[in-house]
Amino acid sequence: MFKAICIDKDDQGYRATLRELDDSALPEVPEGAVTVQVACSTLNYKDGLAITGQSPVVRKFPMVPGIDLAGTVLDSQHPEFKPGDAVVLNGWGVGETHWGGLAQKARLKGDWLVPLPAAFTPAQAMAIGTAGYTAMLCVMALERHGITPERGEVVVTGAAGGVGSVAVALLARLGYRVAAVTGRPQEADYLKQLGAAEVLPREAFAAPGKPLTKERWAGAVDTVGSHTLANVCAATQYGGVVTACGLAGGMDLPATVAPFILRGVTLAGIDSVMAPKALRLQAWQRLARDLDPAVLAAISRTIGLNEAIDTARQLLAGQVRGRVVVDVNA
Repeated sequence: MFKAICIDKDDQGYRATLRELDDSALPEVPEGAVTVQVACSTLNYKDGLAITGQSPVVRKFPMVPGIDLAGTVLDSQHPEFKPGDAVVLNGWGVGETHWGGLAQKARLKGDWLVPLPAAFTPAQAMAIGTAGYTAMLCVMALERHGITPERGEVVVTGAAGGVGSVAVALLARLGYRVAAVTGRPQEADYLKQLGAAEVLPREAFAAPGKPLTKERWAGAVDTVGSHTLANVCAATQYGGVVTACGLAGGMDLPATVAPFILRGVTLAGIDSVMAPKALRLQAWQRLARDLDPAVLAAISRTIGLNEAIDTARQLLAGQVRGRVVVDVNA
């Protein structure tokens, strides 16, 4: 038997509950199945949407949410993994179309797993989670496009959230001057502790703006979308790069082509869900090298599985700072 958060949708409505399940309930995996004893999961924005039903994230019912997990292999039919191996998983539709990590056990395709870097405990890996792994993908994209610290400032929107917090910490440690945008002015000290040189109010970015404004940003990590992303693009320097990875402010992009055809700005989309394994391995290797483990304690807190449903609601209400680690066995 194992405990799991289960999402059901039927005549009684949409609901998430904490339940105890038999091992026989674990989903079948046709090839390369790996059963994992989960140590920790986490709560991301997408998990909040899934648990509350505020967006149609879940495609099959019943569903165990949780797009991240870290744990130990119990049983493996995959050649790359054996019992006792420490592994981590991010994305691949887990928690949407396949049972996810907010449970004490998971059965997954081995191709979805990567080895847990020795630099991190399972709890630290989940303090990073999809949010931190996505932040690393954004930083790597900026680097690929030639955005170095010498090029100028990098702006991070939604900076007090999970992706934003890790992005600020990574960029600052790599030598960039970081401007952090947040709608929570009370988090200014927190963001400066992570390395932000300046904290800017969300209101300055959230309203409709001009097609082009004064050039400022060499690069950007945007987690918000909508007017915020449009305004960031409008203020990006000639040849600058904006990485887009989130939609907390909306899926729309009310922008013009002016930044792209007059300033040669690159808008780089960042997908963490289906990213190829080679890129995932590189991102986790970089996180082990470039992210100070001491930062993880500052940006995260740990809850038990029984607290995850209420915390998901707080997350969507913008009441959660940084990362939430879920100790599924607490």
